[in-house]
Amino acid sequence: MKTKAVRLYGVDDIRLDEFELPEIKDDEILVKVISDSICMSTWKTVKQGEKHKRVPNNVKDYPIIIGHEFAGDIVKVGKKWQDKFKPGQKFAQQPAIPGQMESPGYSYQWCGGATQYCIFPNAILEAGCVWTFEGDSYFASSVAEPVSCVIGGYHTNYHTVPGEYTHIMGTKKDGNLIILGGCGPMGLGAISYGLTYENKPKRIVVTEIDEKKIQRAKEVISESDALKHGVELIYVNTSQMEDQVQGLLALTNGAGYDDVFVYIPNQAVCEIGNQIMAYDGCMNLFAGPTDMKFSAMINLYDCHYARSKIIGSTGGTIDDMKEAIEKDAKGFIQSAVMITHVGGLDSVVDTTKHLPNIPGGKKLVYTHINMPMTAIEDFYKLGESDPFFKQLDEVCKKNKGLWSSEAEKMLLEHFA
Repeated sequence: MKTKAVRLYGVDDIRLDEFELPEIKDDEILVKVISDSICMSTWKTVKQGEKHKRVPNNVKDYPIIIGHEFAGDIVKVGKKWQDKFKPGQKFAQQPAIPGQMESPGYSYQWCGGATQYCIFPNAILEAGCVWTFEGDSYFASSVAEPVSCVIGGYHTNYHTVPGEYTHIMGTKKDGNLIILGGCGPMGLGAISYGLTYENKPKRIVVTEIDEKKIQRAKEVISESDALKHGVELIYVNTSQMEDQVQGLLALTNGAGYDDVFVYIPNQAVCEIGNQIMAYDGCMNLFAGPTDMKFSAMINLYDCHYARSKIIGSTGGTIDDMKEAIEKDAKGFIQSAVMITHVGGLDSVVDTTKHLPNIPGGKKLVYTHINMPMTAIEDFYKLGESDPFFKQLDEVCKKNKGLWSSEAEKMLLEHFA
């Protein structure tokens, strides 16, 4: 079977190719990829090429398919897996394979998301990292991977019990939680999840220095929406604060924050996060720095006497992925808050190479269509000359300007 895919050959060298996939083995499955979202981790991989720890050294001669946030339909099943998978079922997948460095989108010739078709090898299937789902959309399963990272962060934080050697996993129930730099796509996902998490806090404070981002965040997740879930949500533009530490502490009546999430790898932001922690507070460096020597000043006195903890988290588990998909389907979280752009497979190379310079959130790709990477907010302008985009804009506007299963179906039918 022929497929079109974006493949990595080396540093800054990705190409849209057409090539023949081999016949699947008895322990493999062939899938049709429908949607894939572009992750900043992929941009970092393209920048590093074969130097990346997950990319094979011989990638120049045996290029790999990029993209790891993907979902689609099962097409053909090898004999070994015919009791578990059937052609026509929707599939979701977790790219972080337990016990191995190799991962879809980083390591495999025939397995990745920026493609029309790909082959899951036995190692991924054996690890239970592919499963079926009944959802009415594909995009929610594509962005379930970044949502799972958010969920993993909530689950990774921990607190202690005075007088005991006990670690209580998860953010503190009914506590104060802050997301520093939280109006980007991942931050919005974190806000959405925090409102219905079983350990949900009583207060979520979200900081940002871009007023436009704050206003957009308020549109998609408003303070009144949060109150319906029993959570006080406060958006703060810290660039307007004379003293950020005192200003943020004042929002908790001086108690400080039980859980601090740092969603931007900035030294000053990390140091502020460290200074606003409550007794037994936990600060999670969620944003991954690219500088291997990235560091910041921390208060070790509080670490000793106030039981403060600093951790980091990256990725999510298979259970986190399944939780993301299930909660989105039930309406408990809104994964669509992450998505700001939609495009076709032909847009992947340029979008990936320039990802840090493209404003907005997640860039969602439908791999069987050709379409420039387009901001959802631009649909209205395009609709002035194209009736299809006028209809698509109307559908998105009904949903607070967010992508939806209705919009997805309309797009796929239009380009069918």
